[in-house]
Amino acid sequence: MSRVLIYNLVRFVVLVLVQVFLLKNVALYNLSVPYLYILFIMLLPFETPNVLLFFLSFILGLTIDAFYDTPGLHAAACVLMAFVRVLFISITVQKEGFDNEPEPTLGNMGFRWFFTYSSLLILFHHFFLFNLEVFSLSEIQYTLLRFLSSTVFTLFLVLISSFLFYRRKER
Repeated sequence: MSRVLIYNLVRFVVLVLVQVFLLKNVALYNLSVPYLYILFIMLLPFETPNVLLFFLSFILGLTIDAFYDTPGLHAAACVLMAFVRVLFISITVQKEGFDNEPEPTLGNMGFRWFFTYSSLLILFHHFFLFNLEVFSLSEIQYTLLRFLSSTVFTLFLVLISSFLFYRRKER
């Protein structure tokens, strides 16, 4: 097995365990809920085939759904996030850059790109997840408040974890 495969398998297991056993019980005023597990999708290598990316996103979402008792909500949001990831990377990253930067990490791509990338993916994931969860316009203000506060909380955790495991790009 290749080193990248083992590294991503460990990342999958660790992020799911952290989400399920630590972050599932963390909520600020029952509004802001962090979903750090989506970092797995965000940090998959650029060379990951789209079919594999969508499959891994679906499996990750189903795994979280099994622990959260939400039938398919996280799976659908993760697959949408994978689609947005493909679009964003195809627009912003040149194909020749894949050899130099194998993963879209903070150290490889720089703060501005990584912040925009993670903000956009988290926004799409959370907006879809919370609107699919409520599936009603009667509570739109509460849903938007939950969506925005959870996005900020998750983005904060993603940036903190990226800085903790920050490796500067070697030139």
